[in-house]
Amino acid sequence: MEQHRIFIVEDDHKIASLLADTLRKYQYQVEVVQNFDLLVEEAVAFQPHLILLDINLPAYDGYYWCRQLRQQTTCPIIFISARSGEMDQIFALENGGDDFITKPFHYEIVLAKIRSHLRRTYGEYAPKQEERTVRAGQLQLLLERMELHKGELIVPLQKKECIILSLLMSNAQKVVSREQLLEELWDDQSFVDENTLNVNMTRVRKKLTDYDVLSSIETVRGAGYRFILHEDEL
Repeated sequence: MEQHRIFIVEDDHKIASLLADTLRKYQYQVEVVQNFDLLVEEAVAFQPHLILLDINLPAYDGYYWCRQLRQQTTCPIIFISARSGEMDQIFALENGGDDFITKPFHYEIVLAKIRSHLRRTYGEYAPKQEERTVRAGQLQLLLERMELHKGELIVPLQKKECIILSLLMSNAQKVVSREQLLEELWDDQSFVDENTLNVNMTRVRKKLTDYDVLSSIETVRGAGYRFILHEDEL
């Protein structure tokens, strides 16, 4: 069974270390943020099943980071903070959080809430609905998980990478215009210009190469892009 991954966002090194050690004793895979300037990038690379998030953090508060993380993941986010006011808990939930634990806390409470959210999101209490999947040959794009699968190979994706691949794979071997791609990315409620599309397209191509996916994205000059299925992945 896969270990659940928990990402800890806490600037008090003692609390972060104690939390991480406790969770590892219960067989969770844990990572603590190392660089707050790269917080979202570290979280995306780790692909957590659940995030523990403090409010008082360097530069930006936990509410800000929760909004940023919500652009990349739908996993449960539990706020852990010394702030215990009613409005603090309301702000946490309104900014994308799922739960709130006040400091000082009992580790049994933290563990119980983690188990509860993991069960409801991924386990026995998770909604039994069919996962949205885009298929192209042997490749499967799992939209809710933001993962590209080929057999046992799993390629983790960022949100915009997933949007790009979804449109290209659902039109495999056909040309998809830049305008169509920009429109899909625009629907993601973030401003996307031509350069942003180029950067994300480069990332998708690199991700496919890094994970030895043989199918590729071809640029069709003056028209757009085309997802080319490799003969070994048809």
